[in-house]
Amino acid sequence: MLPAASHNGVVLITGASSGIGAELAREFASRGRHVVLVARRAEKLRELAESLGSAADVLATDLSNADDRAALPGRVTELGLVVDILVNNAGLSTSGPIAASDPAAELNLIEVDVAAVADLCSRFVPGMVSRGRGAVLNVASVGAFGPVPGQAAYGAAKAFVLSYTQALGQELHGTGVVAATLCPGPVKTGFGETAGISDEDAQAALPKPMWIDADEVARAAVDGLNSGRTVIVPGVFNRIGAAAYQHLPRRLLLPILGRSHPALKKR
Repeated sequence: MLPAASHNGVVLITGASSGIGAELAREFASRGRHVVLVARRAEKLRELAESLGSAADVLATDLSNADDRAALPGRVTELGLVVDILVNNAGLSTSGPIAASDPAAELNLIEVDVAAVADLCSRFVPGMVSRGRGAVLNVASVGAFGPVPGQAAYGAAKAFVLSYTQALGQELHGTGVVAATLCPGPVKTGFGETAGISDEDAQAALPKPMWIDADEVARAAVDGLNSGRTVIVPGVFNRIGAAAYQHLPRRLLLPILGRSHPALKKR
């Protein structure tokens, strides 16, 4: 269950400047929650905050920078707010074979997709536990359920998020704080384009029924968190895919994934 809204309690959402993060902000705000929007692109955050009215604050932050992450709790406190709900949504992907990868880009992915999740949980969860109320929503992917040839670092990072959050949820049992992982399938947000995979190529590789709009993912996420679900996979076809991903033998699954991934087919 989500903690009851309070006069100074907020939902802090990382990666809130676009895509699923922006839709999560809209969804929480529509349910009467004050949101704190966190991402690098301050202008985009301000545009979103203006559309949400007085229900939003902006804290432009580079989540790949450990010092910026460390400063976040103090900046929230300066606003006179406390984080009741932490949403670690920020993420990025690289694509292509590891043999042709850019080490700096791979390490930047791990910094944002892995280190930032663990860092912010370590900084905000203790306060939730001390208050006896709170929730954590960490955003992974259907790719968290198995290896992703062509996006190896991304798949491994999301597997970390899923495992980490499941362990966190067990540790929090009885504290009044809950934790859940959101594992969406493909969503048209521009995320793939940034990773070098066009929507056209992605749609050719992934069945149409798997694609879900970002606003639908956000609704499913908040509903799932509120109902006590610990792993939230929006869409029937994505849930089927996640189950297959977990149970098919790797010797059968990996060759199929390797042949079908757009970033490897071009090679």
